[in-house]
Amino acid sequence: MPRVLTGRFGSAAAPLAVAIAMVAFSGCGSVSSGVKPESSLLAGSQPPSASTPPSDSGPLSSASREPVPTAAESPAIEPGAGQNGDGAAEVKVAQAETPQDKGEPGGPPADDEDYDPWEKFNEKMFEFNRQADRFVLKPVAKVYSVILPEPFEVMIGNGFDNMAFVPRLVNSLLQGKFGGAGRELSRFLINSTLGIGGLFDAAKYYGIEKSREDFGQTLGFWGVTPGPYLIVPFLEPMTVRDGIGRGVDGLMNPLSYFIPFIWTGVALKLGEIVNDRALNLDLFQGFEESVVDLYSAVRHGYLRRREQLIKE
Repeated sequence: MPRVLTGRFGSAAAPLAVAIAMVAFSGCGSVSSGVKPESSLLAGSQPPSASTPPSDSGPLSSASREPVPTAAESPAIEPGAGQNGDGAAEVKVAQAETPQDKGEPGGPPADDEDYDPWEKFNEKMFEFNRQADRFVLKPVAKVYSVILPEPFEVMIGNGFDNMAFVPRLVNSLLQGKFGGAGRELSRFLINSTLGIGGLFDAAKYYGIEKSREDFGQTLGFWGVTPGPYLIVPFLEPMTVRDGIGRGVDGLMNPLSYFIPFIWTGVALKLGEIVNDRALNLDLFQGFEESVVDLYSAVRHGYLRRREQLIKE
């Protein structure tokens, strides 16, 4: 695997520069995607086998969707409503193709290889996020759950999700998925009225599911390569392309314009993270013991899932 940066501090400087640029682009409200995060600190991505809304990308997208042979299982997180529609994420298993061809020595990585030139830096940040989730975020979320009953947590999560419809709507249009854009507009109108300002997901009773489009997918749809895998403190795993996408989605988030003070936006974002974690207290229960290399498993599941989302 080619090494992009050399020198004593080179391996850390580039990912930190990407993270700083992403935060600068994200504006006042949020650096995370307008879509519900896969997890608060440590996340994979949704497995290809999970149910997704109908694709609206037309024949070209349908033609590009091919069955992927499965030889290894890697963990992934599926954001979505549970049986009670509570928005809780479910731990799933992503069926992912085992890399077979590593490419020529010294050459570029093969298509099925996880491109991770900043692996040493990423592993440290991954462990930092894992411990922060274990010793800080999860205990806070437990106290939060005691104070606030779960039905109210679900209502708060629905409200945040309803306000973040703009990035999903715009990215659906940019990818030519007009059906998805129509669903997003319909969901917003229904949930903002019948759902009392988005506190209730009334649109699901009409069978209107939300799209899962973000600007990282839009860049991939138009041929932009993902770039290196990257993990920074307090954020979900990403690639350089997805990090830029999250910054752009943050600029499209209406909260960035209606909240004048940056610290108010930060407080709201922290509240959203704690609320989301409270809805998923058992997210990694017994999960770490089920895999040998948690970092590689999460990385592989995330990258494969992002590829699948772009093809849909």
